[in-house]
Amino acid sequence: MTAVTHPRVILHVDMGAFYAAIEARDSPALAGKPLIIGHKGPRGVVSTCSYEARPFGVRSAMPSVTAMRLCPQAIWLPGRMGLYVEVSRRIRRLLEDFTPVVEPLSIDEAFLDLTGVVEGLRGGAETARRLKETIRADQRLTASVGVAPTKFLAKVASDLEKPDGLVVLPLEDVPRRLWPLPVERLWGVGPKTAARLHALGLRAIRDLVDAGAEKLDGALGQDAAQHLLSLARGEDPRPVVAERESKSISEERTFTRDLRDRDRIEAELLDRSEGVARALRREGLAARTVQIKVRTGDFVTWTRALTLPAPASLTEEIYAAARDLFGSRVRLGGKGVRLLGVGATNLVPRGAGQLDLFTDPVLERSARAARASDALAERYGRDVVTRARLIRTPDGKGARPAVDSSRRSR
Repeated sequence: MTAVTHPRVILHVDMGAFYAAIEARDSPALAGKPLIIGHKGPRGVVSTCSYEARPFGVRSAMPSVTAMRLCPQAIWLPGRMGLYVEVSRRIRRLLEDFTPVVEPLSIDEAFLDLTGVVEGLRGGAETARRLKETIRADQRLTASVGVAPTKFLAKVASDLEKPDGLVVLPLEDVPRRLWPLPVERLWGVGPKTAARLHALGLRAIRDLVDAGAEKLDGALGQDAAQHLLSLARGEDPRPVVAERESKSISEERTFTRDLRDRDRIEAELLDRSEGVARALRREGLAARTVQIKVRTGDFVTWTRALTLPAPASLTEEIYAAARDLFGSRVRLGGKGVRLLGVGATNLVPRGAGQLDLFTDPVLERSARAARASDALAERYGRDVVTRARLIRTPDGKGARPAVDSSRRSR
């Protein structure tokens, strides 16, 4: 019997200006206004901005001082990462109602493989329409969706008519819709490669196709040339990978002013440890190794790691290791701390090798508290439960002077 092969149907879902869209959803007065998520100041960085701020030239990862100059009328908010993560998880569950083959790329975008589930790209477009309606009804947010036979074309398509777009990009439309775009839109073309191509007079993707392999081989090498030409033709055989195992989980934060007070530093270590531990439990994992990252005001960076006697997923365990690493293996020499991070590596399924983990009464109480806290965070967001040591006081003491934070799984 001959196996039936279906034409590939790939969707790319992009929430677009995700953090800003959530803030405008929760505070309607912000709708239609230039909004920047980030922190002002010489060390601040723009996390994201609303579409209304982009015509002024504001972009993600831009220094805050530059964004302030380009768009002085913008409204600034520090961001609520715990809420954004929770909303992302809810959207992920909505996507999985349409297909189990979902590959998240980041907190606000993902690939879906509908091959064999729908009838061609037309069926993919109808599913994309229903998916957008579902996200709008459930989360009051808009998504842009690209539908194509490859991951690369789906990603390009989702970006063509933002915000709230739905674009189908079949192979026959590649010359009309892909080739006029700049070469920087091809995966693998960074600033250095773009400069080489520009020096050859190659600025649009059409220029690469017209130049051909021989000219590109001489400038980029055979492998890179073939890669770019394949993408330019819409060719991309890579599959959508439903699950990507986390190899590490980390959380770090940069501060507006260098931290010098030991109590403040330890409170920040506790806060980072809390975020990492909660992420571990959410993914059903435990860490065999805890690591810290410390950067001083003069940009000297320390990274230190400690292997635990048993895999851990509780804040108390992660924090104890992080605090020990900082106290015994970091020598600041009077310098202040500019950046502080905590990470978990050597991850294993939770419960592996730790049958006697909660024989310690203190850990048993911590485990019960963690379960209750996780349940509340799942329902109401991460910030609904806060340790007493981390509460901001009316006089500002204990306030976290963070200008940029990130949490990642790798």
